[in-house]
Amino acid sequence: MKTLGDLAMLTRMNGLTRWFAFAAIAILMTGCSTVVVQPPPGASSSARPAPNHEAGTYTVVKGDTLYSIAFRNGTDFREVARLNGIAPPYTIWPGQVLKLSGHGAAPAIVHAPPPAPSAPVFQTVEPTPAATTPSPSPAHASSVVPAPVAMTHPAPSASTAPVAHSNAPIPAAATAAAPVVAASGSTRSAGGVKWRWPAAGQVIGRFQASAAIPGIDIAGKAGEPVVAAADGTVVYSGNGLVGYGELIIIKHNDSFLSAYGHNRKRLVTEGQQVKAGQQIAEMGSSGSSRDELQFQIRKDGNPVDPLDYLPSR
Repeated sequence: MKTLGDLAMLTRMNGLTRWFAFAAIAILMTGCSTVVVQPPPGASSSARPAPNHEAGTYTVVKGDTLYSIAFRNGTDFREVARLNGIAPPYTIWPGQVLKLSGHGAAPAIVHAPPPAPSAPVFQTVEPTPAATTPSPSPAHASSVVPAPVAMTHPAPSASTAPVAHSNAPIPAAATAAAPVVAASGSTRSAGGVKWRWPAAGQVIGRFQASAAIPGIDIAGKAGEPVVAAADGTVVYSGNGLVGYGELIIIKHNDSFLSAYGHNRKRLVTEGQQVKAGQQIAEMGSSGSSRDELQFQIRKDGNPVDPLDYLPSR
């Protein structure tokens, strides 16, 4: 017959036995179980980071043209067209991914592609009245880049293009030279193009091929006229290139383009035919710290010294 003490001891032993049993089960479960981490409240299980396109490609965004993409990448528009099998009139559309040669002076910026339209459009800039005053663009903006667009579309578009100002030092040989002043009316034929000065004023920044923005800077006052340096077709009018502010690019022939940056207001639209000496913009300081015209000439996609093409004073 068990005493009360024996019963108490048995009770304690049973409790210890149960405790060891539970402990053994817990150890076994820990060794073979998988830890599941629950997502934080409100997180979507389907959300994934947007994929980045491989290096050497560019995703077209609204406002781009084939010419502006090539210009930004420092290459010829025909090379971009060849790489992507794009035939004249070089139609592109938002969301299209273009291959680039990757040798340009400025890296192309890849954007997340917006939904592509059901059919290609001639230009990616939303048409607005050409006289609209563009909103100021931040100086030293960063971006992106240029792509050609079909040139059969005459519809006006007044978007503007920002570009960064180059503060690179002027070589000693250039600083020793007398200031260059625009000669009104005089012209010079070079490369099959008859060139004239795009603005009156001194050259305050000389050409440097290695500069981020390789051109010349011509001094002036806000609102002074900026004119076409030669006959041609406007292939870009916008503010999508960082550092250039309100930018206009004119195609003169298959080899030569000219570019006009830092404008206060653009007065021409993509697809428009212009004549040498015709006013295309008002001088300003968009994308720059001072009122000036940033002027470039590019031959086969490569920047050249405009002073080798413009007439002497």
